[in-house]
Amino acid sequence: MKRIFMSACLTGAAICSLAQQKESVRDSFYTLSPVEVKAIRAGENAPFTKSNLSRKAIVASNLGQDIPYLLNQTPSVVVNADAGNGIGYTGIRIRGTDATRINMTINGIPYNDAESQGLFFVNLPDLSSSAGSIQIQRGVGTSSNGAGAFGASMNFSTNEVVKESAIELNNSAGSFNTWKNTLKYNSGLVNGFTTDIRLSRISSDGFIDRASTNLKSFFISTAWMNNKTSVRFNAFTGKEKTYQAWYGIAEADLLAGNRTVNYAGTEKPGSPYTNETDNYTQSHYQLFVNQVISNRLSLHVAGFLTRGKGYYEQYKADEDYSKYNLPYPVNGNDTTFTSDFIRQLWLDNYFYGSVFSLQYKSEKTQITGGGGLTRYDGKHYGKINWASNGLTGLDTWYNLDAFKTDFNLYGKQQTEIGTGVYLFYDLQYRFVKYEINGFRDNPGLLINNDWHFFNPKAGITLKKNNWKTYLSYGLANKEPNRDDFEAGAALQPRPEQLHDIEAGVERTGKKYNWGVTLYYMRYKDQLVLTGRINDVGAYTRTNIPKSYRAGIEFQGVANLQSWLNLSGNLTISRNKVLDMEEYIDDYDNGGQKLNRYPSADIAYSPALTGGAMIELFPLKQISINLISKYVGRQYLDNTSNIARSLDPFFVQDLRLSYTIKAKKVKELNIIGQLNNVFNNAYEPNGYTFSYIYGGQQTTENYYFPMAGINYMIGVNVRL
Repeated sequence: MKRIFMSACLTGAAICSLAQQKESVRDSFYTLSPVEVKAIRAGENAPFTKSNLSRKAIVASNLGQDIPYLLNQTPSVVVNADAGNGIGYTGIRIRGTDATRINMTINGIPYNDAESQGLFFVNLPDLSSSAGSIQIQRGVGTSSNGAGAFGASMNFSTNEVVKESAIELNNSAGSFNTWKNTLKYNSGLVNGFTTDIRLSRISSDGFIDRASTNLKSFFISTAWMNNKTSVRFNAFTGKEKTYQAWYGIAEADLLAGNRTVNYAGTEKPGSPYTNETDNYTQSHYQLFVNQVISNRLSLHVAGFLTRGKGYYEQYKADEDYSKYNLPYPVNGNDTTFTSDFIRQLWLDNYFYGSVFSLQYKSEKTQITGGGGLTRYDGKHYGKINWASNGLTGLDTWYNLDAFKTDFNLYGKQQTEIGTGVYLFYDLQYRFVKYEINGFRDNPGLLINNDWHFFNPKAGITLKKNNWKTYLSYGLANKEPNRDDFEAGAALQPRPEQLHDIEAGVERTGKKYNWGVTLYYMRYKDQLVLTGRINDVGAYTRTNIPKSYRAGIEFQGVANLQSWLNLSGNLTISRNKVLDMEEYIDDYDNGGQKLNRYPSADIAYSPALTGGAMIELFPLKQISINLISKYVGRQYLDNTSNIARSLDPFFVQDLRLSYTIKAKKVKELNIIGQLNNVFNNAYEPNGYTFSYIYGGQQTTENYYFPMAGINYMIGVNVRL
């Protein structure tokens, strides 16, 4: 598994009708948010760059693809999928920032993996079917719980109250033998009680060979509430089994047209190993208590437990017994040194803690004080299930623990100091303690680090005559990931720091909306791959003293006719790393060759991204959407070498929706979506490495191709 190896519209991305946006003004996305979510979300007048995705917008595109693909039309977003069709292991970057630097919470509860700080959406099958709203903050954003927001944050809410009872059956089917089945029940609000239940199953063979996915999930939320008190309990579980497809495709195969080849499992002689799979189960338990103390003061307390356990299995050919701490088989005078093995790399962890907030609100002032305390207890261990020349000892070759404590306190205030003038500040203290009792390939390396971070933010918002402008500054600090510490005792990484300046202007008219955001993100000691190897010969990230991202984001929507809406977004950016050092393995002379670059593009950070949608309503019950996405050139490393890059791509999808409402059926919705209509061959993700051998420098590029034209059809029934 890779853990080891607006009410009714999408504001900010401007994908909604003006009628929906006017409704958003009357019923603020922020105001409707549950109290536990309000504490960390940016309010309507907060001076931060954000996009809000409503329940209606989520449902419109929820045909089985993973969460990143539901967010693909928001500004500055690039998504990818190992299996090539948006199901299974998927990834997201926002402004070039990868998932390890994107803070994610579910109902205010931190979700990022405590050690890698990554986001594994595959562990949350069909969470979108239970999400009532999503907010994306680009840049540092407001104080939140969990991993540091080092470029963006995402907050998911499942705790909105559904007042009317309903039963929903959502079914989708499509290319690559893809199926999605979801059954939901909402009790409605009865005598102060409400219960929501969901069962989901998603499966697919994937576009890439053998890249199959089998996902199952269960969700239940039950709550009791009166005028002053509410108590809610959530329990949801995701179970995934995916055939590994994370090696990508070599450039030679790609050029030869072999876009679906999968190298996983091919170490086995003959046909590929059939169980080269990732298997993981993650269960979440959340308890919320909200208390209104007075008409101005409210208290929120939550406790949670996230339980994860699973492994990935691999067939490894012709490896030495000593690698697995196993004695050599001896038969008379003959000693066997190598064998084929089937191994499993396990994770077994508990992540638990509490978050809280106290909120004060008067006519002109909102003050929130809050924080959280979390603890991660994780076990890393490996098992040997089989050896072609016989097992000669215990089946566990490493067993290592890791512990992480994360504590934060924050206080934020927004005050209207004059008519339409809002002043905002946000101060956060965060303490992190991280202990690692060795690594699989370096068991003797022990890590015990403490960090104290101070993360202040401040800004001002001006509103007048349908105009809104804002300016903000934020400072963020972030600790390194688990893999960074394996660099070795003499190469321990330093924390990263980010200074973020955001300035925006928005205009709302009768038939149009538009907004422009300028941002400048200055990094100190950003960790990037440089080709440098650690003590055990693996590539490690290195602190770079200076790097930055600067850009401008445009978004807009126009209601040209009652039957025609246009919307879109465009980001133009410059992303640079300064005084970059590149290390290249030199097999001829030993060691590594050093190259220096005074200025180069940051990897995976396109200078141009954009999205657009044309929405037609030929009849009241029918909508037709042409959805477009453009992503400019992405470099695979930090050298600006075009030979190590991903070509720009432009992809269009077509979606048709037909809705029927009747007495016995509250709503019947039929959705058909054609993805990649023009059958473009493109790759949104990849990696590269170089080496010197035989007097020549060789660069090997690997790519993750996406599927050509494919389809999904969904039938949603609400009773």
